[in-house]
Amino acid sequence: MLPLSSEQSRGLFVSVDGPSGAGKSTIVEHLAQLLVASGEEVHVTAEPSGGPIGQLCRELTETVTGYALAALYAADRYHHVASEIRPHTESGRTVISDRYVPSGLVMQRFDGIDLGFLWQLNERADRPDLAVILDADPDVVSQRLHERGAHNRFQLTPDSSKAEVGFYREAKERLVAAGFPVLSLDVNCRPPEQTAALAAERLMTLLAMRRM
Repeated sequence: MLPLSSEQSRGLFVSVDGPSGAGKSTIVEHLAQLLVASGEEVHVTAEPSGGPIGQLCRELTETVTGYALAALYAADRYHHVASEIRPHTESGRTVISDRYVPSGLVMQRFDGIDLGFLWQLNERADRPDLAVILDADPDVVSQRLHERGAHNRFQLTPDSSKAEVGFYREAKERLVAAGFPVLSLDVNCRPPEQTAALAAERLMTLLAMRRM
């Protein structure tokens, strides 16, 4: 039997993004469990990352705005790719990132930053093998945010849920136009485990094709 090529042995990289309150972190958890149950080695990560720049992002999100914060988040993303994501995929693991480039095209828009600028700032980040983008009803996610409380200043903006859902839809269009492998999933009418199962099905297909 011939040895697997480096491309065949490389693990997949999947990102999961969506508006606050869409159940993203729960879906990531279910997705990881499904892949592990299928025999895959999985590494779960998130952005801001756990590295030094990611920690700085967390500390400064409430006080730094606009271009400066957008550049800081992009710096964390590039460092995250180089120091954590690539090493794990190169070791054959499937990496799931809770937030990635799609979120980088959304959050700083609350500070009035143009989508085109945000794309230029993030376009050289490694492209995931699958970019899952969750779509949700603004009223539903707004109610969830009200019940749990805001996690950052962006969620305190009037009609923030409506704006964020719109920003994600525009980001999805930009990513599709750029050739990103986007899987858009409506989370309004299905529980998180079913949404995760749809993403897992697509990933298992990609893995099977790579190993042929």
